[in-house]
Amino acid sequence: MPRGLPFPDIDPVLIELGPVALHWYGLAYIVGLLGGWAYMLRLVRSPLWAHKNFGRAACDDSLLWMTLGVILGGRLGYVFFYNWEFFRTHPQEILAIWHGGMAFHGGLLGVVLAAVFLARAYKVPLLALGDLLAAVAPIGIFFGRLANFINAELWGRTTSMPWGVRFPQAGPLPRHPSQIYEALLEGLILFALINYVLHFRQGLMRRGLLSGLFLAGYAAARMGVAQWREPDAHIGLIWNNTLGFWLSAPMLVLGLWLVWRALSAPAPRPA
Repeated sequence: MPRGLPFPDIDPVLIELGPVALHWYGLAYIVGLLGGWAYMLRLVRSPLWAHKNFGRAACDDSLLWMTLGVILGGRLGYVFFYNWEFFRTHPQEILAIWHGGMAFHGGLLGVVLAAVFLARAYKVPLLALGDLLAAVAPIGIFFGRLANFINAELWGRTTSMPWGVRFPQAGPLPRHPSQIYEALLEGLILFALINYVLHFRQGLMRRGLLSGLFLAGYAAARMGVAQWREPDAHIGLIWNNTLGFWLSAPMLVLGLWLVWRALSAPAPRPA
């Protein structure tokens, strides 16, 4: 009898109407972006948010710009970080995102550029806006990692653990469900940590603290899970670790510096 858990029989296509199909992956992006937008609306209406010029209209604009940042940045990040040799000879495939291929680190850079534009447009400090975005970003990451699992992609290395999963395209041996590990660590746990600091430790009053927690927390989770995640077949290991591990290392350093900087500043006055 084969070891491990069988991969659940989930069709990656949720709804198909003629030539139009809605995939679980696309739904994850929609739910993550709308969920982040709805939570951002709640935060900017609360007494915790001091920059009242960044309100409902700004949140609506943020949804558009963050969507563009995530999709364009994520795609271009995949093109240049992960598969440039292929796209260099097949440039017509660069915009074919329906064929798959998105990179978190590229999406992060896209969101940073969008945040710079929004901060200038609404005259709000960039780090303050970054703290706001850090509180909502794990929502989208959580749903995105669940979609990776449904798509049976980005699986982990082989394992003898009882929760190992036999992915359909990964051979007969059970593998770490690294997508679930990342959904829990980069999504649920990181969301809980950041929002605990936000609501109970005056997180928004220490500018840059939540941004640093997000960067350092995501990087630590990604670098940790990299020990169980199968490297990309066409890249392999780089200095005994995955490319995602090394792309996350600068995030960890920057995040820790932002946390240190925020905590070293004078304590904020109680609300």
